[in-house]
Amino acid sequence: MIKKAQLKLTAEWDKTFPKSENVNHSKVTFVNRYGITLAADMYEPKNAQGKLPAIAVSGPFGAVKEQCSGLYAQTMAEKGYLTIAFDPSFTGESGGEPRYMASPDINTEDFMAAVDFLSLCDKVDAERIGIIGICGWGGMAINTAALDTRIKATVASTMYDMTRVNANGYFDSEDSEEARFAKKQAMCAQRLEDLRSGEYKPGGGVVDPLPDDAPFFVRDYHDYYKTERGYHPRSLNSNNGWNVVGCQSFINQPILKYSNEIRSAVMVLHGDKAHSCYFGKDAYANMTKDSKFTDNKELVLIPGASHTDLYDGGATGAIPFDKLDEFFKKYLG
Repeated sequence: MIKKAQLKLTAEWDKTFPKSENVNHSKVTFVNRYGITLAADMYEPKNAQGKLPAIAVSGPFGAVKEQCSGLYAQTMAEKGYLTIAFDPSFTGESGGEPRYMASPDINTEDFMAAVDFLSLCDKVDAERIGIIGICGWGGMAINTAALDTRIKATVASTMYDMTRVNANGYFDSEDSEEARFAKKQAMCAQRLEDLRSGEYKPGGGVVDPLPDDAPFFVRDYHDYYKTERGYHPRSLNSNNGWNVVGCQSFINQPILKYSNEIRSAVMVLHGDKAHSCYFGKDAYANMTKDSKFTDNKELVLIPGASHTDLYDGGATGAIPFDKLDEFFKKYLG
């Protein structure tokens, strides 16, 4: 039996969304193959009978399960799925030291460990498991689908490819050897500063107060993470962010290399007004290029929706939950 560390789990409802009366909510934990214990909220349809299809949800990158991943999980549970929304390693209520680190490998493993947990849950049909990744976890979800043959259906919502944005900058504006060298040089210097000081320097979360000249996507993030709409005290983006060196390994570890070998179903969901839409469009194009498995791949663009509109629906209820339900029902049976 793999031992799980004891975590402090919040007992009271502390989500950024209202609690549904149609599902049962509980806290669960599971361990990944690195021995890190992960914390999750489980949502189970009330009066459910028999073994259920299940979905694991995580993201956005720098958020916690009390924010939009929990909203996705609770809403899909209302539609008949057993779901979990989990905090990744080193963040939220999950274990892992030092805090506020990220890893393409470990974070992909987090999703696989969630599939492990669901596969062994006596309430779940292990042949009907899907995953949803939001923002940076959309890219992780696709990467996991390329590795984990147990996953039958994947949704990447308002996705980022975190390896691409770390290596190339936003909109690929820093895609040069010189720019990457400067980033690596600065991070290597920061590593020594952290060791001398005895603590990791935080990179800072979403900027606040908002500068007058802030670009639209920064305003979009601020409107979610720094207001009552989405602020949460454990969220990295709402507070001090990742460590400066927290995402260093993303620079030279692309995560979507074998996405065109994914045999299971994948939906890439994006707002067509999102600054990040190029990640979704390119991920879909790469996933279907020279692939034998294109019939079950979809790119769904939501007219007028920004990046964070697919976090919580925004002002117009932009998340097409009925379409997600249709997709998962088709491929999870």
